[in-house]
Amino acid sequence: MSEEFDPLLLENQLCFPLYAASKALIRQYEPYLEPLGITYTQYIVLRVMWEKGSATVNEVGERVHLDSGTLSPLLQKLEAKGLIEKKRAEDGRCRLLTLTQEGMDLKEKAMEIPEKIGSCLGLDPIEGQQLYALCYKVLRNLQ
Repeated sequence: MSEEFDPLLLENQLCFPLYAASKALIRQYEPYLEPLGITYTQYIVLRVMWEKGSATVNEVGERVHLDSGTLSPLLQKLEAKGLIEKKRAEDGRCRLLTLTQEGMDLKEKAMEIPEKIGSCLGLDPIEGQQLYALCYKVLRNLQ
């Protein structure tokens, strides 16, 4: 007896393995981020800051795909931890984020995280590159 494809079955939903894999992957970061006193979302914001040194709130939000309702409290927490500073940009219209010395120092402590996370995925380098490319293709197509 042939089974008919049921589009409503959870295992037939492309979004579900992406969602579940994303949650599982983010959980892998916890043992590395907890000693640094930051969450995964704070970590990705700091990654942007480590690349740029300074950026506007809007630039960071666009880069990490967070809306202002999520980003604003996150930035307040990073500021309270002494990792970033918020200042008015010269034109006065936007807020400029800069790393504090403590925020810059945290980068050194986080250097080994990408390699450790990469090793837990169980993908060879080509599979990793393919997954990366496909995820970004989906992200671009959905924007």
